[in-house]
Amino acid sequence: MSENIQDKTQDKTQETGAGTEKLRSGFAALVGRPNVGKSTLMNALIGQKIAAVSNRAQTTRKRIQTVYTDDRGQIVFLDTPGVTKAKNRLGDFMLETARSAMAEVDLVLWLVEPSTFIGAGERTILEKLKTAKVPVVLAINKTDTATPEQIAACIETYRKEMEFTEIVPVSAVKEENLDELLKVIFRLLPEGPLYFDADTVTDERMRDIAAELIREQALRHLDKEIPHGIAVLVERFSEREDGSLTDIDATIICERESHKGIIIGKKGAMLRKIGSGARREIEEMLEQQVNLKLFVKVRPDWRDNAMLLKEYGYLAPKKK
Repeated sequence: MSENIQDKTQDKTQETGAGTEKLRSGFAALVGRPNVGKSTLMNALIGQKIAAVSNRAQTTRKRIQTVYTDDRGQIVFLDTPGVTKAKNRLGDFMLETARSAMAEVDLVLWLVEPSTFIGAGERTILEKLKTAKVPVVLAINKTDTATPEQIAACIETYRKEMEFTEIVPVSAVKEENLDELLKVIFRLLPEGPLYFDADTVTDERMRDIAAELIREQALRHLDKEIPHGIAVLVERFSEREDGSLTDIDATIICERESHKGIIIGKKGAMLRKIGSGARREIEEMLEQQVNLKLFVKVRPDWRDNAMLLKEYGYLAPKKK
């Protein structure tokens, strides 16, 4: 967690051109089961792509922090991994990341799909949220895929399970009703100063975002279980002296030799496809041309190797 989250004793006013005006600022955790659209919603709310997005589980593995600021104050969003049963040390890390985020914020934003079925993943989250000491907002996402009657039935189903502070239907993909969601969040946040400069969108390093964008392209193009067994390590990220280009060397880590062959593809075709898509995304982020070189290495069972998890940016969760 950023150091800023600890500093809540600052003067609760912000000097503006019009004088001293009270602002509302705080931290909001986005939680939900895999593939419910947390990263898509966060990207839509801040108006910039920071988190990787795909239709596969485990797209988000780490807690990603982004910042939305307007004249009402500042919302620091924490996008968390989807809550699901852990199958290895990486899964333990992801589950603990989601749990700890819920305990450290000013508000929890729980995303669900517009359905009356409450599965095991939702039940796990419900049990945690029922003991939450902060406001819990239920956001029913993907309303563009449901009828008004289905959305109303979903709202009624969840109301019977828990008393939410607010329930807001939204469509992250269509960017529908996001203004209402922001209005609700600001109303529920405490009065306080801006934690980041007004023009800050994220405190994530550009090289880490680049790694996630590369992994996103692998998720999009690779089949079956291979994407779950890959990580991306950016080993060089440097802008040339004349500012004309950024050079990036990155390695895709996989668990088996057979997977390495699939990732590279026939005559390197798959690796080029992944690299081409990632380069476009990174160039859009940096607003600069990028020279991206991709490599592939095999590290058997890295998802259960504490040393490799740490090297790839997944710190082992604390034992309870």
